[in-house]
Amino acid sequence: MNKTIIHNGAAMPLNPWHMLIWLLIAQIMVAFVGRSLAPLGVLIGDDLSLTKAQIGMLPAALFLGQSLAAIPAGFLVDRVGSKKLLFLLSLCLGLSFILMAVTSFYWLILLLVALGGAGYGAMHPTSNKGIIYWFSEKRGTAMGIKQMGVTLGSALAALLLLPAAAAWGWRPVMIGACLFLIVTGIFAKRFYFDPPDKAEKVMADEKPARLFASIFLLFKEKPLVLVSFGAMGLNGSQLILNTYIVLYAYEYIGISLVLAGMLLVISEVSGSFGRVAWGMISDNLFQGKRIIVLVIVAAFSIAASITIALMPPGTPFWVLVPLTVLFGFCISGFNGIWMNAATELVPIEQAGIASGFSLMLGSWGVIIGPPLFGYIVDATGSFTYGWLFMAGILSAVIVLLLIAMGIVKKESQKAGG
Repeated sequence: MNKTIIHNGAAMPLNPWHMLIWLLIAQIMVAFVGRSLAPLGVLIGDDLSLTKAQIGMLPAALFLGQSLAAIPAGFLVDRVGSKKLLFLLSLCLGLSFILMAVTSFYWLILLLVALGGAGYGAMHPTSNKGIIYWFSEKRGTAMGIKQMGVTLGSALAALLLLPAAAAWGWRPVMIGACLFLIVTGIFAKRFYFDPPDKAEKVMADEKPARLFASIFLLFKEKPLVLVSFGAMGLNGSQLILNTYIVLYAYEYIGISLVLAGMLLVISEVSGSFGRVAWGMISDNLFQGKRIIVLVIVAAFSIAASITIALMPPGTPFWVLVPLTVLFGFCISGFNGIWMNAATELVPIEQAGIASGFSLMLGSWGVIIGPPLFGYIVDATGSFTYGWLFMAGILSAVIVLLLIAMGIVKKESQKAGG
């Protein structure tokens, strides 16, 4: 349903799907820069002489920043709306990564990546709030399309930035990508609008203490907490795949760096389709039930991680392609369902902070997972144990989600009885 706002003295009709396009563009560009750490990790590691565990610390630092910013961003977007934040978050990520690209001190790079991660992570509750307010129907599909921007941005980073960085160096390529992000943020701020009936309203009696009270109340929402801990394992597994698929294929399997990079592209493109497909499956086949879809995603991902663990060196590229498609479709495609689950388990006026709360907990998976995976590979000299470690984590995720489903079912029975 179109809505109308008054802009510059004139009535302007707004279509929710047009607003979704701008949210998607902003999400793509933020991911294009933020998620570039995975495909460029090989070149950054060579430039700075890093171990695999140190390479894993790069995305971990990004998501540490995301974790720290998620709840404040969710709290803020609940009060001022999404429009103002779109440009500010793009500027935060862009400037941080520009500074990161001009230094060679590893500790300073990690600090700047974490700062950029605040902008990267805050974009999720900011854009999620827009979806929640613009879409009352087909919300799973809309969220899946918006979340598709993360995997599309990551795929574009692997497709465009990795070859360019191999030719000209990762530093100038990173700076160029950041400038493009900042310009995109300017356009998004110009053409995106919050719904007129949900426009920014800063309450005069709002106090900072309410942030902590809101967080405390969310910890009492057991299904939300369990889903968030489940997302911790799913997020960690996703970033393990993104961070190490290129190194795995290049160093362990023995295929060329270009083809190894293509596997990351295939994984992320498959994840993009997965985010929309899982949203449609949830909306149409499971009547908006999200948690059961996350269980299915985790189960397929376990099968994929065990299969990839059994692949011997010298496995042909064409054998890895369908496995990567399945892996990416599942483990890089769950995010929209997760965001819907987090926001729908609480009243709509808490959607922003619930999104940030779940994002904060879920982010710890990517802070811990990639470095731990890298440590296992460094210690054992084999990727096999790393992939089996991922399968074990995902098994624990299924247990948490099944418990959450049980609680939701009991609560719905009480409400209906």
